[in-house]
Amino acid sequence: MRRLPFRRMVALATLAVLGAATLGATAACGADDGAAAGGSGPVTLRLGYFPNITHAPAVVGVEKGIFAEKLGSDVTLETKTFNAGPAAIEAIFSGALDATYIGPNPTVNAFSKSRGEAIRVVSGAASGGVALVVKPEITSVEQLKGKKIATPQLGNTQDVALRYWLKEKGLTATKEGGGDVKVVPQENAQTVDTFSSGAIDGAWVPEPFVSRLINAGGKVLVDERDLWPDRKFVITNLIVSTKFLKAHPDVVRKLVEGQAAANEFVNTKPDESQQAISDHIGKITGKPLDVKLIKQAWPTLEFTNDPIASSLKTGLDHAVAVGLTQPVSLDGLYDLTYLNEVLKAQGKPEVAQP
Repeated sequence: MRRLPFRRMVALATLAVLGAATLGATAACGADDGAAAGGSGPVTLRLGYFPNITHAPAVVGVEKGIFAEKLGSDVTLETKTFNAGPAAIEAIFSGALDATYIGPNPTVNAFSKSRGEAIRVVSGAASGGVALVVKPEITSVEQLKGKKIATPQLGNTQDVALRYWLKEKGLTATKEGGGDVKVVPQENAQTVDTFSSGAIDGAWVPEPFVSRLINAGGKVLVDERDLWPDRKFVITNLIVSTKFLKAHPDVVRKLVEGQAAANEFVNTKPDESQQAISDHIGKITGKPLDVKLIKQAWPTLEFTNDPIASSLKTGLDHAVAVGLTQPVSLDGLYDLTYLNEVLKAQGKPEVAQP
């Protein structure tokens, strides 16, 4: 066999190395492109939610394995629970979370702070389930003068609702706790105790704390549903990180399928859903939520895939009116493409894109 000159052998070896490197780079680019386009391959979806009744579709969807089934074997579902919206939004911002169930006010704050870049609303989840509960001797708004009313957090969804309602009724309430009505922001877990002790005279809160306050001797002065058209307003919607949505649109579509299936389960199997909520909260907190309490709160809630965008915009207007935020455009906040694909496939009415 004729030997090749040394110089030619070096040249051929160099070409072989370069060719292999080029093929490797091309393969790597292909893999990256596939992931960016939501292609095949294992993906981890980190989903957040609150362990409470207003997040029933999330709780039931996780507990009954509905999300895991819809996401399929190529998607690993990791769940994280939160007690307040700001913490969930911070997890989205830091890249520790890909999607979360959350209330309207944190949704607006996240969209505003990121200048419309960080998140998109992809589905609704729940409406209603909020009320002003007061001492039984309080029978009118005028009797609230000089009283202390709790809300979950300064500037949160219920805090804005109370302050705007008081403003409409001609009563003042300052951010510092002054005015005609003293608004006292405190964690919901404290509210039943402070109500029972007489430290507060009432609270504007979501379920199950409405029912807990009623059971502690309070009565509903305002059912927030009565303040909204058709008695509908968003209490929980599903948002996703825009980055994750762009990288894995197929996974987001499966997540929305899971949300729709969870809502279907919640609406058609209420008894099983209520037990699932009790069990799941027990696993998280060490103490199951009383099923009787869940059943008591259940009729005040509607579980819907419609995010009721008009109520979120109105809530923003209310926050501006009471001086708790600045005006912001919500253009681009909603992407209901996948929700409407899922609804159409099921023969159900689509939701208008805001």
